[in-house]
Amino acid sequence: MCLPFLSQACLAQETAVDITDSLYATYDNYREPSLKKRRIKHSDLQPLLQEYKALPDFSVNKVGSSIEGRPLYLVSTGSGETDVFLWSQMHGDEPTATQAIFDILNFLRSKDFPEEKKTILGSLRLHFLPMLNPDGAEIYNRRNTLGIDINRDALMLQSPEGRTLKKVRDSLDADFGFNLHDQSTYYNTERTHKPATISYLAPAFNYEKDINEVRANAMKVIGYMNEIIQRYAPGQVGRYNDDFEPRAFGDNIQKWGTSAILIESGGYPDDEEKQYIRKLNYVSILAAIYAIATDAYREIPLSAYEEIPENDRKLFDLKLSKVTYNLLGEDYLLDIGIHRQEIDRAGHEDFWYKSSLADQGDLSTFYGYETLEAEGYRVIGARAYPDTLQDLEAAKSLDPAELLRSGYAYLRLSTLPGNTASSPLPLHLVHPDFKVPALYLNVGMNPTFFLQKEGVIHYAVINGFLLNLQGSLEGFGNALIYR
Repeated sequence: MCLPFLSQACLAQETAVDITDSLYATYDNYREPSLKKRRIKHSDLQPLLQEYKALPDFSVNKVGSSIEGRPLYLVSTGSGETDVFLWSQMHGDEPTATQAIFDILNFLRSKDFPEEKKTILGSLRLHFLPMLNPDGAEIYNRRNTLGIDINRDALMLQSPEGRTLKKVRDSLDADFGFNLHDQSTYYNTERTHKPATISYLAPAFNYEKDINEVRANAMKVIGYMNEIIQRYAPGQVGRYNDDFEPRAFGDNIQKWGTSAILIESGGYPDDEEKQYIRKLNYVSILAAIYAIATDAYREIPLSAYEEIPENDRKLFDLKLSKVTYNLLGEDYLLDIGIHRQEIDRAGHEDFWYKSSLADQGDLSTFYGYETLEAEGYRVIGARAYPDTLQDLEAAKSLDPAELLRSGYAYLRLSTLPGNTASSPLPLHLVHPDFKVPALYLNVGMNPTFFLQKEGVIHYAVINGFLLNLQGSLEGFGNALIYR
């Protein structure tokens, strides 16, 4: 760490770090309240864009259209000589930073932090393209309507969205570019149990992975941002492998002369909608913008980038360690890893979970967001309640905890709820003729079973969710409906 009296650049670096505590503490003042969940659509952004179009210090310009004709907008502000270009949601199902962009815009339009904003807007010209793939966002899908990954279209430029991105980058000849994404929640920081809540990459611009001034500046900004994130999510920052991908926009934007900074939003415990990660995006991106405005990033050594641990992918939603499993009369000790897949509901505005057993065996090098040390517990199969009930209302009259403690995980209903595949109870709802499958643990199965010790059922695993039957059933996701 530099000492504040050594140079003006060091003073700027210390000031830029100090501002983050204030940004973090005041975040709720700027959080855009109309964007509450990840599944946001193009239409959700239009009223916000119209607001900025009416403000004198902002310009909002249409810069292109998606395949389905949805307009792509660029929001710009500031009067400085350094251009910073931020684009988000190149993948339609990666919206965390899109929300953070509107939080940042709310900060920039406020009257707060006048000196810091004078520095930012006097030194920089900021440009935000908040949703590059609105057609994908409409159905919460990674790819665009053409079915391609826009981030692999930097050479052929067959997508209008990709052509727009290149056109804007070229017209701005931006000094810095922030390429904003989401990544799988199953990434962890290498050799730790901690999720890679934020991951970075300063993409290579050639196969040799050379470092010129453009790429070095990106590395320095990332080293600076890592220092920021460590204050609020210690040990939860990862770094992507920097193998050159000649089709990717980030790699080419680096090659074209813009210092490209890839930011990926991963997972954080109990942050299903990634709202805390959204806050981390807000704080770290604003702090990085301030560091660029003050040149504080220049003092960061390249080694700070290289010291960030690489991403790994060894996380489960639930890990059970050393359960006893009887197969063909023999007992075995197994670790079990479970993933919970999000399934969109009609309209792509909400989702339910369908879980699967992702791996089993020795998983000692893997981790879980939730882990149960289950040595001494025996896996036993689930049963169906013996009576057939009329409908969901009749099912709600039963005590689910008592049913689970008795080993029942399935309820037969004469009339199943329509238009949904998820059960609101911590019990699967099934057709009267449904045959409960015999217990056979295998990869891909829906994880529904019980954990028993000394003849007493202590835990239920229903659709991959662990329920402690000695406590509350609150916080359960959903069971399934089998028709």
